[in-house]
Amino acid sequence: MRFTRTSKAVGVAAAAALALSACAADTGTDSNDDGSDGEASGGAIRVVEVNAFSSFNSNTSEGNVDINGKIAYATHAGFVYVNNDLEVVQNEDFGTMEVLSEDPLSVRYTVNEDVTWSDGNAVDAGDLLLTWAIHSGYFDDAETDDEGETVSGTTYFDYAGDSSGLALTDLPEIGEDGRSITLNYSEPYADYMVAFGDMTGEAGIATPAHVIAEKAGLADEDALIELIQTAPAGDPENPEERPEIQAMADFWNTGFDTKSLPEDESLYLSNGPFIASSITPDQSMTLVRNEDYDWGPIPNVDEITVRYIGEAPAQVQALQNGEVDIIAPQASADTVEQLEALSDSGVTIEQGNQLSYDHIDLNFDGVFEDENVREAFMKTVPRQQLVDTIIKKINPDAEPLDSQLFLTDQEAYEEAASTNGSDAYDEVDIEGARELLDGATPEVRIMYNRDNPNRLNAYTLIAESAAEAGFNVVDGGLGASDWGAALGNGTYDATIFGWINSGVGVSGVPQIFKTGNGSNFNGFSSPEADELMDELIVTTDPAEQDALQVQIDQLIWDSKYGLPLFQVPGVDAYSDNVSGVEYMPNQMGIWWNFWDWSVAS
Repeated sequence: MRFTRTSKAVGVAAAAALALSACAADTGTDSNDDGSDGEASGGAIRVVEVNAFSSFNSNTSEGNVDINGKIAYATHAGFVYVNNDLEVVQNEDFGTMEVLSEDPLSVRYTVNEDVTWSDGNAVDAGDLLLTWAIHSGYFDDAETDDEGETVSGTTYFDYAGDSSGLALTDLPEIGEDGRSITLNYSEPYADYMVAFGDMTGEAGIATPAHVIAEKAGLADEDALIELIQTAPAGDPENPEERPEIQAMADFWNTGFDTKSLPEDESLYLSNGPFIASSITPDQSMTLVRNEDYDWGPIPNVDEITVRYIGEAPAQVQALQNGEVDIIAPQASADTVEQLEALSDSGVTIEQGNQLSYDHIDLNFDGVFEDENVREAFMKTVPRQQLVDTIIKKINPDAEPLDSQLFLTDQEAYEEAASTNGSDAYDEVDIEGARELLDGATPEVRIMYNRDNPNRLNAYTLIAESAAEAGFNVVDGGLGASDWGAALGNGTYDATIFGWINSGVGVSGVPQIFKTGNGSNFNGFSSPEADELMDELIVTTDPAEQDALQVQIDQLIWDSKYGLPLFQVPGVDAYSDNVSGVEYMPNQMGIWWNFWDWSVAS
């Protein structure tokens, strides 16, 4: 499980302890919903997203926004994808994962012949090796203090995920075929099947090694491979400057960030079903079929246009007017009512819970460095009012979420909620907050996506309540295309946003909560929790995973981290102009099977 930031106000991302199931991929070449016996139906589909695209690298802490991950998913292929039963499906048309040994765990990952980037270069062992170096933190030699601040050394690649899993491996062995690498794990790794996924856990090999080599000033991909194979591993006790590694990292960290289509085509190479063809900044982008692609599910349509529309009423209006075919708007009673009014006009509505949660996080420095101030602020957050105002109209049974790691319908949720201390924040306690502040009137800048109606509503209610206790709340809201990049930049004290995940694996827990990780934006640091998370990723028994997460959950609450707010149902809708759309609760949403989308005859 890996988490992606989302601007949609949807529910809690579960630390899912799911058994990984392996089955052969359906390439979509046998039959299609439109009866075309496997032949592509052609045509174009228009889909709406809330966020605006901002990067062709969704794996960095800045690029890790839901829309970037969805575009990566449509333009890249990998060893697996996740279906809407939350099962890991192996894509053997792309490559294979062969377990050579279970104890110790040894796995060979091989890319099939003829799998290429859109510039004709092969997807090969160099791409796998670079992905491993980035995701494992192999060259990092940064050392942090008890607050998670770097005191020496360097973290090179700004990877938003957790590096603990691949850090269990030594330098990989490259196969003689030049298309495979073998990873030898020092301990069992629960998420080895999705080890080479991007931040979705699915989209596979997203960074072309030959491009990074060129941009870093290396002679070619072979020089990059030699550099990774010969440069010593990072050692926090003996940090050293690594200018060539730094050059690679510097470009990877920021070189793919853009709101427009680059003139340099190497910055948006595809090895998947679609290729980006045009972008209108903050408005839309168009993907066209990759004619060379045949190593995975084959899409029916030739073109997908993505429009960015933040407000749900505007999405519904665009669908009603025939301007778009598929929408996934903000889930609210008003939105569902508006969509139901279109049901007689050929609009299909799909609803269900999503694997995500909205929350408010407090930075562990600045005004909130003082634990008493953090606790005081948490006492003012009107969680029940937020649920009543934003959620209950669409889900009458909704309640405030009482875990940072579990959904309400998960087996371990009740145990976690009953032991983690969340009951202290069941009701607003203004007097208790005032006592902790002892006359102080701290200024708190809250950052959120102001283009998201639910987030704006949440900010307004939180600010009003906090002001009653003496907090001076400053509105730090940003636009839809800017809020994600601001996370962790030190310009705010608290932030309201959401996490959404793939629903498989446990790597999302250290991704967010482990000391110094790229998605740990508020500086939470607990040596005890770090140890438990190290144990979690090498634990394969679901019951034991739950038990560890219950302990971690309590440590997070004990730290006065901030508060989970609520779980919210999602809603998708599409016109009768399209078929093949299926509801998905994870961060891919309706994109999970985009290859099945067809244009009606």
